[in-house]
Amino acid sequence: MDENASLTERFEKDRTRLRAVAYRMLGSVSEADDAVQETWLRLSRTADAHAHDAEGEERGDGDAPAGIENLTGWLTTVVSRVCLNMLRARENRREDPLDAYVPDPEAAPEDGRDPEEEALLADSVGVALLVVLDTLTPAERLAFVLHDMFAVPFDEIGPLIERTPAATRQLASRARRRVRGVAPAPGADLPRRRQVVEAFLAATRGGNFDALVSLLHPDVVLHADRTVVPTPEPVVVRGAATVARGAMAATGRALFTGPALIDGTAGLVMAPGGRLFLVLVFTVTGDLITGIDVIAEPERLRHLDITVLGGDPAVRTENRAVRGTEARGAWPDVGTDPAVRWQRDAR
Repeated sequence: MDENASLTERFEKDRTRLRAVAYRMLGSVSEADDAVQETWLRLSRTADAHAHDAEGEERGDGDAPAGIENLTGWLTTVVSRVCLNMLRARENRREDPLDAYVPDPEAAPEDGRDPEEEALLADSVGVALLVVLDTLTPAERLAFVLHDMFAVPFDEIGPLIERTPAATRQLASRARRRVRGVAPAPGADLPRRRQVVEAFLAATRGGNFDALVSLLHPDVVLHADRTVVPTPEPVVVRGAATVARGAMAATGRALFTGPALIDGTAGLVMAPGGRLFLVLVFTVTGDLITGIDVIAEPERLRHLDITVLGGDPAVRTENRAVRGTEARGAWPDVGTDPAVRWQRDAR
């Protein structure tokens, strides 16, 4: 009993890290929790299998089972394998990710999912980043998440996907280019547009009607395709007050929405469960929004270039090394820090 309690306590020390890895791999709180639970079950089975061999022997990593020298590294490897299998199963169930069912974020939560927790996690990682990660292959996603976000060396990632370290580096590099995406559109005045878009999101989340109206041109026009509502025909809404009232009605959806670079300019993406649901493309004249295009039709979404906005507080691109992770097996402890940790490109 004491050994089981000790093992449970040791696992709980790594739970936050394992959940962080799983969430970035899967984009879903419920799936991440399933992956962490499966990791615990595999640890328990391994501990039972080594129980006799470990009897009377000193354990290698604190209270780790005999035969496991670096328990944190071992657990990270296991949860990564579990997530990889889940991603591959997900990919096999769909030919195109945009054709898969994506739950309406305003609908009742499924499987006991806590929408507020889901929204907080999505914000901490970056909604746009989750959308981009969902477009990667399982191997690309694993290589990028483990290396760029958790500083795992390529020679430890390679065996998980049956690739050489060099091939794994290429996968991470390809994913990194996809995350960074295209350069901002020429003359787009991205900082100003981003400020307006983020103010629109903040006012919507806060239910601040007056703030919304102040951001909208009196003659603003909103176009929403047939999939957004849904309706037989596209919807056109005119006037600042009318558009603001519509935004107020979507406060629940705004929790799962974040800024993104859409075709080179600032916009918003909505992604419940880490899956793209719709985007909002803004026309900004001066400091006012003169047009909003709400897109949810899969065919239209498929042709948009959606990437992460540079300077996003959740995504640091200063090419800073994570200290203390150079040695093999020296896994960084992310603790409760929600920031995504980036590695140098040429490590």
